[in-house]
Amino acid sequence: MNGIMSLPLQTGSSVPITTRLDGDQVHCVDHLIGVFNHVFLKRNQTCLVGGGDEPEYLPAEAASGYHRIIFTRDYYASALHEIAHWCIAGSERRLLPDYGYWYAPDGRTAQQQRDFEQVEIKPQALEWLFSMACGYRFRVSADNLNAHTGPSIEFKCAIVDQAKNYCKSMPDRPKLLIETLEHVYQTTDTCNPGLYTVQALE
Repeated sequence: MNGIMSLPLQTGSSVPITTRLDGDQVHCVDHLIGVFNHVFLKRNQTCLVGGGDEPEYLPAEAASGYHRIIFTRDYYASALHEIAHWCIAGSERRLLPDYGYWYAPDGRTAQQQRDFEQVEIKPQALEWLFSMACGYRFRVSADNLNAHTGPSIEFKCAIVDQAKNYCKSMPDRPKLLIETLEHVYQTTDTCNPGLYTVQALE
């Protein structure tokens, strides 16, 4: 990938999307922030923010404020993953900190890990589609380093099945974002279900 398309922004900041970037610069989080905020800042009063010690979602504190999707430091994959969670959350969930969910930290029991994988199928499948639209490598996350185990094959298969389902029926917000990402990053065919296989996750 040699570059990305320019796009007028409505970010509330001076972050530009440059017309041409090389190598890893294409996947600079500032540009992803700019794309997301261009699409959703006014439409959904929601902005993407980097630099967090941990990912977090904070609803607006006042009617005139913005909801904030905060991702970890400058990690591109974290940004895509947190966007996926936001795209899945319903309108009532988006009025609650972290969508009203409790997060079990690293060091889970086997049952907690199975529960984690169950609720992560949709977000990770959607993150995969976003990654494809950006031309960025997606990696399944078991998010349990202390257990010294990777994602289970069942988890991978479930993510594949869900990604294929999203290709057939996509909710409005992720559909709009994918269309914008394809335009900006000059990618195509994101919603081709044949691209999503267990082998592609190896």
